[in-house]
This record gives sequence, C-alpha cells and structure tokens, in this order.
Amino acid sequence: MSKMKAVQVGKAGGNLELVERNIPDPARNQVRIKVEACGICHSDALVKEGHWPGINYPRIPGHEIAGRIDAVGADVANWKPGQRVGVGWHGGHCFTCEACRRGDFVNCKFEKITGITHDGGYAEYLVTPAEAVAAIPDDLPAAEAAPLLCAGITVFNALRHSGARAGDLVAIQGIGGLGHLGIQYARQMGFRTFAIGRGKDKEALARKLGAAHYVDTSAGDPAAELQKFGGAAVILATAPVSKSMSALFNGLSSRGKFIVVGASADPINVTPIQLITGSKALQGWASGIATDSEDTMNFSVLSGVRPMIEKYPLEKAAEAYNQMISGRARFRVVLTMG
Repeated sequence: MSKMKAVQVGKAGGNLELVERNIPDPARNQVRIKVEACGICHSDALVKEGHWPGINYPRIPGHEIAGRIDAVGADVANWKPGQRVGVGWHGGHCFTCEACRRGDFVNCKFEKITGITHDGGYAEYLVTPAEAVAAIPDDLPAAEAAPLLCAGITVFNALRHSGARAGDLVAIQGIGGLGHLGIQYARQMGFRTFAIGRGKDKEALARKLGAAHYVDTSAGDPAAELQKFGGAAVILATAPVSKSMSALFNGLSSRGKFIVVGASADPINVTPIQLITGSKALQGWASGIATDSEDTMNFSVLSGVRPMIEKYPLEKAAEAYNQMISGRARFRVVLTMG
C-alpha cells in the first residue's frame, strides 16, 4: 500500500510527530484530497491538548485544507479528480437529525468536525465526506485559500448575517488571525469600519486593512469612544478575551448586535438591563458549511481580501504550531506540501 507523510498527535497532551501512514481510500460518499496547504488554527489545540471530548488518538489535526481531489468513493456525483477544493471545520452532517431536516447543517446534532472526529489536513492526503467539500476559485492560491476555510468563513459569515447595512458603523474587536480578515470584509461590504485593539502601534495596520477609525482600548473607555460616533450597529468580537468583550457591550447603538466568534471559556458579563436598554442583542456565531466557504472565497477574490500568512513545510509542523500558539504569528500559519 502506498504511503504518505503525516503529522499526528499520539495522545492527549502529546507532541506533534511526523509519521508515515498508509494513504487512505475513500469510502462511499467520500472523496480523497491531495493536500497542497493546511492552515494551523488555534482550535487545533483542542486536539493537541485533548480538550475536545471523545477524540480517538492518534489523530491528524487540521481543518483549513486546500488541495485537489485525488479519488472519489461510490455514489459521489458532484466531484471529480483534479478539481481544486477545500475543507473547513464543518466536516459533514447526518442529514436526518432535526437541525439537518430543517437545513441547519452547521448545527447538526451529529456534526463531524475535520481533524477532530476524523483525520485532518496535517498530511499529504485525507479523506472527507463529500458534503464537506468546497470548490476553490482558480485564481486563489492554495496557501491563501486555506485560512479562509476557517478564519475567513467565520468572520465573513457572521458579518453578512449580522443585519448591518452598507454605511452602518461596524466595529471589529481584535486585530489578529480573525480580526485582520474581519476588518477587510467589513470594509469591502461597505460598512463604516472601526478597528478596536490595544496599543497605538496597531493603528497603522488597522487603517491599511481598511478601518476608517481605530479605537485604542489602553487609551480610555472603548465603548464611550464608539458612542461618540453614535454607537455600533454591530460589534464583532474576534479576540478571545471575555473581559475585553464585556467592556465593549455599551458601545452598541440601539438595536445593536454584539456577535462573538472569539472562543473563550470565561463568561461575558452583560446585565439584563444592558440588553433591555436599547433592545440590544448578544449572539454567538459558528463558522458555516461548504457553500458558505465557497461564498467566502468567491467574495475574497472579487474584493481582494486576503489573509496575511506565514508558510512552513509539513515537516516543521511542530515549529509552526508553536509560532501560532505563542501569538507571534502575523497572522495565520500555513503548512505547505511538497
């Protein structure tokens, strides 16, 4: 049987280790993808540290995958070998639970998660359910497409479903792996875009990415600063610091919406009075399904939105992961094959 290089986690809390594996064959309703690039996401720590319940080890992480279809299993009708495709966090759904019956596949009761419930993209090949596959535009390089399949889709999808309209004030909290894309999408969607970060040193980049204004949280009350401009119709919270999120809620305008995509285990402190006054809303947002990924990538090509990336070869996955988890990366780390 043919072999491939892969990087796996042998046990919860274990190291990322380069191994040789058999190239997997696609089963019914699966495709095999020859991986060209795979982003390293902060959520990969769930696999490495064993924080997600029920992971079967060893496990190959990675859910920001770009490559080409190499083979298809039985009953796969809409994908052919050679097509450029990607796979994100959403790794498939059951089609039969209540959420799926209503078309809400991202909230499938038995959702598959790429790199968690089955092996992901830190490898030269992977197999994945056909419904998890998204077509990549021809003029989007694999290394730039990969981060859009998690970081990109998350902020793009949240913003386009936020209810904000062109000309509205939309604030992006955090200028990191999610936020640097959120600022670009908000600007290209026609929103009056505010970037919120800590320190004056981030302002130049925020404005380069498309922010009309920059709010420095170390210089005063960021909510009060937003209110000077009438308050935000939407605040998209991308930096997973619940204390910082709590301090921003009063920056919303009447009927404003506070959308959380930066995952943190700590509580956000918002009182019922804060919610009731001005009829404000606090909402979380999951990433999306394959068609959402396609929309994200197509919009990115149309508008010129691109992730800022640092590339590493697969063999240096452990070094690349450490660069990501340390917070030193600017802003997405991508493994490249071959």
